[in-house]
Amino acid sequence: MTQQTTTNADQLARRAAALPRGVGQAHPVVAQRALNAEVWDVEGKRYIDFVAGIAVVNTGHNNPRVLAAVQEQMQHFTHTCFQVLAYDGYITLAEKLNARMPGPGAKKSFFMNSGAEAVENAIKVARAATGRPGIIAFNGGFHGRTMFTLGLTGKVDPYKIGFGPFSADVYHAPFPNPLHGLSAEDALKGVEALFKFDIEASRVAAFIIEPVQGEGGYLPAPAPFLRGLREIADRHGILIIADEIQSGVCRTGKFYGIEHSGVAPDIITMAKGLGGGFPIAAVVGRAEVMDAAAPGGLGGTYGGNPLSCAAALAVLDIVEDEQLNEKVQATGRTMLAKLDEIAAAHPDRVAEVRGLGAMLAIEFGTRDADGHWTPDGALVKAIVAEARARGLLILSCGPYGNVIRLMPPLTVGEAVLAEGLDLLAASVDAAIAAA
Repeated sequence: MTQQTTTNADQLARRAAALPRGVGQAHPVVAQRALNAEVWDVEGKRYIDFVAGIAVVNTGHNNPRVLAAVQEQMQHFTHTCFQVLAYDGYITLAEKLNARMPGPGAKKSFFMNSGAEAVENAIKVARAATGRPGIIAFNGGFHGRTMFTLGLTGKVDPYKIGFGPFSADVYHAPFPNPLHGLSAEDALKGVEALFKFDIEASRVAAFIIEPVQGEGGYLPAPAPFLRGLREIADRHGILIIADEIQSGVCRTGKFYGIEHSGVAPDIITMAKGLGGGFPIAAVVGRAEVMDAAAPGGLGGTYGGNPLSCAAALAVLDIVEDEQLNEKVQATGRTMLAKLDEIAAAHPDRVAEVRGLGAMLAIEFGTRDADGHWTPDGALVKAIVAEARARGLLILSCGPYGNVIRLMPPLTVGEAVLAEGLDLLAASVDAAIAAA
């Protein structure tokens, strides 16, 4: 019989005894229930959630339409393995995602369980379509924790420590970050430099890039950079894989983050927000590219599980019926205004406010006499702890841990959003005063 406990401390003591220390946890809190943008812990304390399961419950915790769709599917069957017996939900979901992918021509999709699986399968497709082995990722990018996706991930601590060596024929180029002195033009020159010093362009199958870096610091890729990357790719017969696992499903105010640039990728990977809290990931791409893999080369036992497909179809209905992109743009404007207020109140500690839609960040540091910024991860750690004590859940990111990223459920109500933003401002004030 499962032991019943009533405090966070009791539960976390059991966790420490039962789980390996490599499974981290951002907050010493144990959830008991949640609804939309609010979470209650086992002690009954309420939190406003500006994390959303790391941009997973974009449509809110326990969205009734998502739950109803899953319950309806449960009355019919929960699993067949799509490669054994097909079902309508999988096919319909593929059709809907195909229709949403930018760019001309026919599209095709298939489904897996996690973002890392989607990325690995996108690489398989790209290599099959081009007959080339090389993959170019970008510094600061995050593409998963499996052994292959760790090679793509451009952040060592904590993801890569002790796990190497990683797969061959994976290379990293610089990602533009004007705040830290790296322009879009500099980053494109860095890509070209790889062709001179590391791998010839004719051996590169694909670039894989996040339109907005997640773990890298909520850094949007500038549109001129993405357009330049598209030009390089077209010149050398290289594909572009847009990793939309965190930026997709309306998080940026468009269904895909890359839509802000006008660039059409060849392949898109999705997960997180697609299932509304149920595990599903997608690989969507140009039909002639997607058809390169031989029959049986793609798939997985649980990929596109019927319950998850039902959840994803409900999410897409919510996107349309509730005009989620338009709502996100309004939510983003409210968030951005508050972040700008915080920045104005602390000009010597806030280096930058940035992001797209409801995928926003505020970077902290200290400025020297020459105007150069030094990251301040300790301050951000204090802000996160202060916010939690006040009832707001947020996360840090960036190579130096000095960026606070905000990703509330996209369905957050105006009153809860305003309350959360006020808590954030008060937390920043308190942490800076104590520093």
